[in-house]
Amino acid sequence: MPTQWKRSPEELHKTYIANTEAFYRIAGRGLAGQMDEFCASCALQLFSRSACLTQDHADALNALYSKGQKQPTWLLWALTTAVGESGSFLPPLFFWSLTEQDARRGTDCSRVFIRMLTNILLCLAAVDDDVTYAEAEYITESADKLSALCDSAGVKKGKPGLRAADFVTSAQPSFLDKNPPQTAGAAGPGSQAAQGEKAPETVPAEKPDLDALMAQLDELVGLEKVKKDVKSMMNLVKVRQLRKEKGLPVPPLSLHLVFMGNPGTGKTTVARLLAGLYAAIGALSKGQLVEVDRSGLVAGYVGQTAIKTQEVIASALGGVLFIDEAYSLASGGENDFGREAIETILKAMEDHRDDLVVIVAGYTGPMERFLHSNPGLESRFNKYIFFEDYDGGELNAIFHAQCKKGGYELDEEAEAYSREFFDALYEGRDENFGNGRDVRNQFEAMVVRQADRLAAMESPTKEDLVLFTKADFLPEEP
Repeated sequence: MPTQWKRSPEELHKTYIANTEAFYRIAGRGLAGQMDEFCASCALQLFSRSACLTQDHADALNALYSKGQKQPTWLLWALTTAVGESGSFLPPLFFWSLTEQDARRGTDCSRVFIRMLTNILLCLAAVDDDVTYAEAEYITESADKLSALCDSAGVKKGKPGLRAADFVTSAQPSFLDKNPPQTAGAAGPGSQAAQGEKAPETVPAEKPDLDALMAQLDELVGLEKVKKDVKSMMNLVKVRQLRKEKGLPVPPLSLHLVFMGNPGTGKTTVARLLAGLYAAIGALSKGQLVEVDRSGLVAGYVGQTAIKTQEVIASALGGVLFIDEAYSLASGGENDFGREAIETILKAMEDHRDDLVVIVAGYTGPMERFLHSNPGLESRFNKYIFFEDYDGGELNAIFHAQCKKGGYELDEEAEAYSREFFDALYEGRDENFGNGRDVRNQFEAMVVRQADRLAAMESPTKEDLVLFTKADFLPEEP
């Protein structure tokens, strides 16, 4: 069944401009760059719920740019890869500031933003002339998360936005359901079920190898303080196990952790390694990592959240439950269903204290407020690990690792410029700095620029195909 929301790329760009310009008039044009990046991220997540990916999706993504901003140049093959790694919805940092500003001034710019985003996402969902249930659910959950932040900040109510469920045209399985990542033994990064939840990773077939996992930890770029904290935790647990075996008193020990830091700093990677390490030394029976966010725990009806959360906990027994953006569970006020999820998790931490580790993660400020929102959280989470931003040298090392993995090399001029480029990226970082994610985005952009450059050559050599030049670092001047 066709949908009334389908737009050509040109029409979609006009719709995007109309919506964003209306928002910039009340919130300021300085948000344009952040807005475009955020909407592109939402588009990738939304497209993972689409029934299929076509050139129409790439064209639609290339239409998402505000006045005065550079037009993106997505290709379908790059889009397919990015969709598989898209993750879940994360409110933009500027939205937090917007809600606080609204609360102070009695305005509702943040509510306008939610209505605007819903309109844009509906147009994006319909680029293939089809809006699936999974796409509508993603749009609804995204709006609900943002609305919960408004409610928590005390922003005045505004007129309701459109209900995405009213525009569903089919119930086809999502792209990722039809094309699951082919990683043996584990779910691929960013893989999700049709309901928009993060899928649990497969339980390891045998006991993890401690030395191999510690080697993987040591190989991570930067994170020296994090590595030291993890090794101290391992030493503490190993000595505790030895005391237990010798019949000595064993003091109480909480293995639950709080990960604080900006996106792209390796929190999920370290959590995955910790799950295996805990299993390798006998502190956990399996060592799997189950990664969820609010949408994977909270249901829309009274009494259903506890059941949904219990199912997730059951899948995590013997391993680690990693809750990303954990503060969103406490952001909706006293009557929000997120509170029910928190209470269910706290009870499980008590009932399964010997075979369940819970790690909560997110931005430092919101995480501190989250932990202070419930006495049970403060008492059970007493170990904090801080993930600092990568510096220029570390960003450069991550970039080179990406190049090596992808089979690319840098010529001499590009090699020298690479250090300069990532030093400047670090020095010029702002509140939306994405750390490793920014490096990955830069690498993917360079692959596209190199392809454009090589397409103009008559017969590129093998060396040409693997070589990045300085020109590939930055887009050409308009």
